[in-house]
Amino acid sequence: MIDLGVNIDHVATLRQARRTYEPDPLWAAAEAHLGGADAITVHLREDRRHIVDRDVELLRASVQTKLNLEMAATDEMVGIACRLKPEMVTLVPEGRHEVTTEGGLDVSGQEARLKQVLSRLQDAGIYVSLFIDADLPQVEASARVGARACEIHTGPYAHAFYASGRDIETVPAQAELTRIAQSGAAILDLGMRFNAGHALNYFNVQPVAALPGIRELHIGHAIVSRAVFVGLREAVREMKHLIRAVA
Repeated sequence: MIDLGVNIDHVATLRQARRTYEPDPLWAAAEAHLGGADAITVHLREDRRHIVDRDVELLRASVQTKLNLEMAATDEMVGIACRLKPEMVTLVPEGRHEVTTEGGLDVSGQEARLKQVLSRLQDAGIYVSLFIDADLPQVEASARVGARACEIHTGPYAHAFYASGRDIETVPAQAELTRIAQSGAAILDLGMRFNAGHALNYFNVQPVAALPGIRELHIGHAIVSRAVFVGLREAVREMKHLIRAVA
């Protein structure tokens, strides 16, 4: 059965736009939980552009589902994670000037460093996932550094799907979906958990959710956007229904 992790970063984005105290990500986590979220995901960035340290501390103390902390593999972030001990950490690349994460982590280019980071996190009892592109050498490198899971970056698939008229049967969309499926099979063969996320929405999620062996989907922007019109609890419920309908 596929779990849905709901990323609530953009609730904090709205708060930070006015530099005020609302909307509160803590409330968002509760609403997402009531809508059926299996995990709450937040990305604590170096520049604290949306989620801030206090948010993570309060979420750690109150979230009734799994807390997944997305973060860069820096000493600062590793220290925060080892202190707060979320159930799961997803290591992601991070660029100060990017609007959102633009690609997967280059695991094969920094194996020694990542092996040390994973060792520290796992010694603290934290389950570690790596956010990577649908690329077999990156999958293999993830296994070598000791990752328990890989989250495949679905952005290229989502963009191909949209550019092809939201038609999953087009060649570009099928090609990207096949890359995800092949990487997922390799992840499973190497004994890791196959997760996926980034730019998934209510129109493109089902083909990914139907892939064999997929375990978790992490979705944020689309759910928060829909919540503007239907409320967060309902937006999560609708997404989970779509996922479970094909799983």
